[in-house]
Amino acid sequence: MEEMEPLIFGSGSYYTILGVGSDSSPEDIRSAFRRLAMRWHPDRWARRRASPALLSEAKAKFQQIQQAYSVLSDQRKRAMYDAGLYNLDDDDDDVHNQGFYDFMQEMVSLMAKVRNEDCKSNSLEELQTMLTEMAQGF
Repeated sequence: MEEMEPLIFGSGSYYTILGVGSDSSPEDIRSAFRRLAMRWHPDRWARRRASPALLSEAKAKFQQIQQAYSVLSDQRKRAMYDAGLYNLDDDDDDVHNQGFYDFMQEMVSLMAKVRNEDCKSNSLEELQTMLTEMAQGF
């Protein structure tokens, strides 16, 4: 029976879970997800008659892989995640979050522009601090 290789639990990094970089394309993320999902799918381990402990670990890994993919494959969720403002508890697509996602997308765009222009009036760190202060009210 195939040995399970360790997968980082509680790492907080969806990119690490999928084994991709933060600059990965949507295609890279999708490819990594498919590869890992095939490897850790609980049905695959059940067919191998894995022990209950191995089957439980495979289920946990599979859920973690699905969660990482659900965030990184969605442009809005990924932007929030990259900005450090993604909250799994608020993971719904209702209309009242739409405005906040749009706002975040605009802020991420502005921060990238500042980074690219090397603006001296507002540093990237200052914009991130302002964004964090504004987001605390939501």
